[in-house]
Amino acid sequence: MKKVKNFVIGGIENKIFNLVAITILSIILTCGVVLVFQTMNMKKMLAQTDEMQRQSLVQTSTETMEGVIRTTLVDSTKMQAEIADSLFRDLKGEVIMLGDYARKLYTNPKQFPQVAVNLPDKKDAGKVCSQLLTEPSVDPGNPKYAEELGLLGNMSDMMTSQYASNPKLNSSFVASDNGFCLIADDRPEAKFDENGELIHVPITERPWYKGAKKTGDLYFTDVEKDSFTDKIGIVCSMPVYRDGKLVAVVGADLFLDSMQDTVKDANKEGSFIFVINQNGHVIFSPKEEGLFQVKVSNEAQDLRETPYSEFSEFVKGALTGSTDVIEVNVEGTDYYVCGAPMPTVGWAVISVVDKKMTQRPTQTLKSNFNEILNESSRTMNKNMEKSRQTILVMLIIIISLGTLNGLVLAKRIVKPLNTMTRQVKEIKGDNLDFEVDSSCRTNDEIEILADAFANLSSRTRQYIDEITRVTAEKERIGAELNVATKIQADMLPRIFPAFPEREEFDLYASMNPAKEVGGDFYDFFLVDEDHLVMVMADVSGKGVPAALFMVIAKTLIKNRAQMGGSPSEILADVNNQLCEGNETDLFVTVWLAILTISTGEGVATNAGHEHPALCRKGGKYEFVTYKHSPAVATIEGMKFKEHEFKLNPGDSVFVYTDGVAEAINGRKELFGPERMLEVLNRNPQASPSEVLSNMNDGILEFVGDVEQFDDITMLCLKYEGPEKKDD
Repeated sequence: MKKVKNFVIGGIENKIFNLVAITILSIILTCGVVLVFQTMNMKKMLAQTDEMQRQSLVQTSTETMEGVIRTTLVDSTKMQAEIADSLFRDLKGEVIMLGDYARKLYTNPKQFPQVAVNLPDKKDAGKVCSQLLTEPSVDPGNPKYAEELGLLGNMSDMMTSQYASNPKLNSSFVASDNGFCLIADDRPEAKFDENGELIHVPITERPWYKGAKKTGDLYFTDVEKDSFTDKIGIVCSMPVYRDGKLVAVVGADLFLDSMQDTVKDANKEGSFIFVINQNGHVIFSPKEEGLFQVKVSNEAQDLRETPYSEFSEFVKGALTGSTDVIEVNVEGTDYYVCGAPMPTVGWAVISVVDKKMTQRPTQTLKSNFNEILNESSRTMNKNMEKSRQTILVMLIIIISLGTLNGLVLAKRIVKPLNTMTRQVKEIKGDNLDFEVDSSCRTNDEIEILADAFANLSSRTRQYIDEITRVTAEKERIGAELNVATKIQADMLPRIFPAFPEREEFDLYASMNPAKEVGGDFYDFFLVDEDHLVMVMADVSGKGVPAALFMVIAKTLIKNRAQMGGSPSEILADVNNQLCEGNETDLFVTVWLAILTISTGEGVATNAGHEHPALCRKGGKYEFVTYKHSPAVATIEGMKFKEHEFKLNPGDSVFVYTDGVAEAINGRKELFGPERMLEVLNRNPQASPSEVLSNMNDGILEFVGDVEQFDDITMLCLKYEGPEKKDD
């Protein structure tokens, strides 16, 4: 950089002026070239662009319409199938409940009272009630039927409740193999003919009865008319056996008016849906002619066997799983079709769209686009002439203003930069102050830069002070957490062997918190010479709050257990105490067991904790699963369930917290129950301390260098039995 008189050569001022001058020349040159090129080639470009846009528009419109149809058709078809299938799943669930109850009645008739059943009564019209129907040859007054009728009367409340709570149900029923049936609905008046005589039904000849009897399993009928209302519906039935012999059939049926209405409502110009059954027959369709019309079963066409092979293969696929949209030709017409199954009944919903309908928007768009292009071409020719004149005027203005602004701008920018450069050079040692000079107040990026230097200087001083303070605070907190860690560790029994004088059992436990302090804890102690209490627990959350809650919970459990009582009584009292003032909503999962040492018999309560693993002598570890009670400190007044178990000499029990199964490796995979069992069974007959050591090795091998995510707490007991003591 050289300075000649008052002009600096090579400095920022000179560079800014040169930049402005080069920019002006570049703009002039560019505008000239563009103007000439635009004039020579505009017409050619317009013609080419119009044709390309026209082709692109047609292609894009066609692809977009097809894409929209494919996406919409698949989603809507799946939704229709799912809605319909949910009705049949609910129906299936209702029938299974009826079947389970009927099986209990027939298996243990002595345990149930005799409940009176009544014939239909017109006075009960509109009232949900159970009614007795019979075959023509069956006399309901015959004494030989009295006991079975009274037994089935116990089902009245369940059937009327099902009917009242499900508006889609036509009826719920149970039919005896002796030819009489108990049915629940609100239409007793429909059970009489025009002469007022009670209608007798050939119960054991009905399709739902014969189908359930033949298959020996849950059975769905074809679509058929209801015996009393003539409405279309479907029946789900299930056989009931006693000692391998069919004694009854339970069932329920649905009206399918809504499905028929849905199919009709979906019939729009160029698109419709229809439903096929497991035999490939169309059972619901808006079409009254052609391949898609509904016919009686003996005349219906199996759509899996049609002259249109591609369509038939599609139908086969739709009955087994959801299909993508494909194009088929049926009876001379091209269609887009998509299917989705209703797995509960084996039916399928198929959506159909006429391909011609998808091409109409493209033709309309193409016509409108041609009109727009013609108008745009005329407007552009007019604007081009105006643009040429405007460009010439703008070039003259740019040259004049650019030269003047380049000189002024260069001087204005350089002055405050020089001032800041001088002040920055003066910052060194303990002198970290930078004050913004008045010349730097330029209301632009230079002022922002000056303020940034000032803020940086201020934050540097603050940062040094903050580092000093935080370092001291961190050292204090670290010291306190170390003390807390030792206190928590000292609360857990850590001296092993825990009971060296007791040879009837061997026990070992460990707790490795994820943070300095954790929420897991274990405990074991003798309440008397013959009863050992074992506790494994996990407090929700981590860190200091969980550790404080753990101290309270452990203390309460041990104090209450030493007062006597069963595991459920102990946890019930502790639960009530922990619920008082638990504003943080912390809770604790607990496995608590009391072992009678002399017999190996024990009682355990599992309050939302992990399933224990049991290893019989000479065998392998397996999970002991049973229904849990809720976690402790969730609901005041909670009752807890108990589970009895028996340990034989040589058996081992392994209990743990979720930190074992939920250990995570670098691929975000969980250690999991299966890997846990695999590690336990590497040496299933090992001592408790070896079992825990093997498990720790297995976890470390799995997680590698990944930081521990949760507390890992384990306890293992090996029962030797009183014989060991005698030896």
